[in-house]
Amino acid sequence: MEINGSINLVGYGLAVIGSGIGVGLIFASVIQGTARQPEARGAMMGTAWIGFAVVEALAILGLAFALFLT
Repeated sequence: MEINGSINLVGYGLAVIGSGIGVGLIFASVIQGTARQPEARGAMMGTAWIGFAVVEALAILGLAFALFLT
């Protein structure tokens, strides 16, 4: 059995799925926290945006590595 193509892109696809799950969990936690304690919304949103940026940066790095190693 011979596999043709680039397995790197499959890895990137898995990384994107993980990134999507991570972003969903981040903002779900912020929504739950805001529902429980509305006055802490500002602090939670700042932390959420930082977490969002880190998760998306990892996805972009995954894309760069997938295309670089192709």
